[in-house]
Amino acid sequence: MRNEKKTPMYGEVKSVERLTPTMIRVVLHNGELSNFAGTDATDAYINARFIPAHSPVQVPFGPHDLDGVLPEHRPRPRRFTIRRWDSERQELTIDFVAHGDVGFAGAWAQRTRPGDRLQFEGPGGSYRPSRDVDWHLFVGDESAFPAIAASIEALPPDAIAKALVVVDGPEDKLELDAQADVSVTWLYRNSSATPEMLLPGAVAAAEFPDGTFDVFVHGEAGEVRAVRKHLLIERGVEDSTASISPYWRRTFTDEAWREVKRGWMAEQSQDAA
Repeated sequence: MRNEKKTPMYGEVKSVERLTPTMIRVVLHNGELSNFAGTDATDAYINARFIPAHSPVQVPFGPHDLDGVLPEHRPRPRRFTIRRWDSERQELTIDFVAHGDVGFAGAWAQRTRPGDRLQFEGPGGSYRPSRDVDWHLFVGDESAFPAIAASIEALPPDAIAKALVVVDGPEDKLELDAQADVSVTWLYRNSSATPEMLLPGAVAAAEFPDGTFDVFVHGEAGEVRAVRKHLLIERGVEDSTASISPYWRRTFTDEAWREVKRGWMAEQSQDAA
């Protein structure tokens, strides 16, 4: 399920909606979405190319269109989870976390308008809730919520799921359209003196239902690492059967995180060795 389609394509912005103070939903349609092939992965993603403000580059573009373009005006690659793909309407929904003018993807989402274009490759993906377990555990933050929501909404009515999600405050809670029996615990950074400990602490204190379960843990690197260590050592989770990965790292830009991520992952792999 990890295979990723590498042919670039683009979609046009159909609508932009602010879901919460920090989450913006962008729906793409038209363009080349007739060539888009969905995937069964509920953590499906695209590799998008976000054009900085005031850049002369226009979508669609190829490698030769970037000749002579200044580095600060070149499209920036970012991976984003697909919140929903409607194959009948050929509409692709992406939810963006946006904090002011920090970064490129969130800044693009805040200024984009219907008719704008976004170029990307994909989809890729590797996770879908197992049918061979008694219940499902989902842990993450805003960056992981699109995948968590898509996964929970894919569960059948007789499934059981437990989710722990950290966001800034109550105004950042998002609704789920779930058929399954789902328990969601919301944790609020703005109400904690040690927000980086909220998620690991909540997972450690949580009562797990009886039976077998699968695991999906994604979000901030330090929090994901602490949760992973607890699950492997204290809860007996098998690393090879769990979907656990950091999306970002506190105090690091995307570029800085990319530079150290490989080493970080190597160190993390030894935490429960």
